[in-house]
Amino acid sequence: MTGNGRDSANGPRLAVGLMSGTSVDGIDAAVISIEDGEQSCERPKVKLLAFENTPYPAQVREAIFALFDPGHATVDRVGKMNVRLGELYAQAALSAISAAGLRPEDIGVIGSHGQTIYHSPEPALEDGFELRYTVQIGEGSVIAARTGIPCVSDFRPADMAAGGQGAPLVPFTEYLLYREPDRTLLLQNIGGIGNMTVIPAGATPGQVYAFDTGPGNVLIDGAVSRLYPGRKMDAGGELARSGTVHAGLLDQLKHEPYYRKPPPKSTGRELFDSKYMTKLLRCGRENQISSNDLIATVTELTAWSIGESYRRFVRDRNPADAIVVGGGGSYNPVLMERIKQEMEPMGVRVMTQEDIGLNSDAKEAVAFALLADYAIARRSNHLPSVTGAGQERILGKISY
Repeated sequence: MTGNGRDSANGPRLAVGLMSGTSVDGIDAAVISIEDGEQSCERPKVKLLAFENTPYPAQVREAIFALFDPGHATVDRVGKMNVRLGELYAQAALSAISAAGLRPEDIGVIGSHGQTIYHSPEPALEDGFELRYTVQIGEGSVIAARTGIPCVSDFRPADMAAGGQGAPLVPFTEYLLYREPDRTLLLQNIGGIGNMTVIPAGATPGQVYAFDTGPGNVLIDGAVSRLYPGRKMDAGGELARSGTVHAGLLDQLKHEPYYRKPPPKSTGRELFDSKYMTKLLRCGRENQISSNDLIATVTELTAWSIGESYRRFVRDRNPADAIVVGGGGSYNPVLMERIKQEMEPMGVRVMTQEDIGLNSDAKEAVAFALLADYAIARRSNHLPSVTGAGQERILGKISY
């Protein structure tokens, strides 16, 4: 199947991006058009044509969470869910394409991040080999077969094979779309995990760096779901606002060694997992910390980890003019207030994606559409300076 989306001579290229993050909320699907600038140094022109979020069915979400436990993630369960998610991703892509008023044959490529169930970026030395590994499920060949559109998936392994952390990958697209000649910008995503991209004023690609700051919504959502069965998140920051930060617990949580580890670095549910949450809740009970006080405390921890990351790893090197916050966490007004209290005394203006006319929810799905567009054209879509890889690669596996 060949369509206008695959022939740049006929106008803008069209692509779909699919994203499912560590919060396991559902599938984000973005349809975009892409036009290259007339000069190689110009930003590409990217326009969001449609965006949809499809929540996971409850039983699928529950099964994914079970796979985060390596003891439960048997080969048959992982293999079955890999194909099941491929089917759900294909449906999400086709729905978003229809919402954009387009047909599948109009689309040049689909980029799918997949659902991460395990990520181990630190090398394990065995038989003289440094073994780094990661597992994202949501079979790309199923997506391609159901849609008739080439699908680029499994982006992380190529970076890890070159010695990188396998994450974060979105900074490549952030450099393309957000760089400015006169301002140093921070791009902060708050999904399940928080990650920060630093784009110095007038930066070259090699001057961009990024890293995971620590928990985003993962501890907030985890605490809410355990303490308030039936609720998945602290909608509107309601619970945190009615609680009080427990200084002793916050100080204890700040001693997690990850916060002091220099970039490049990445993390995930392998650290901030159900065992971490169980220990956190036990500590809360032992210290007679109320449910809302505990939620207020982990909300404060997320904001602190962002401010601390800037203080420890960025401020002296690249003092920033502004930080643009995206992801689900940007909709939590209490969390945003706390981030402002962290960042604005340091002279960093805090904004959201919506403040600059963009869409927080769609940002990462847009990024994977753009990453796939580069991969299918055999153009590098990789910033080794961000991940710590030893060489530039083209990331992603292509299914036709």
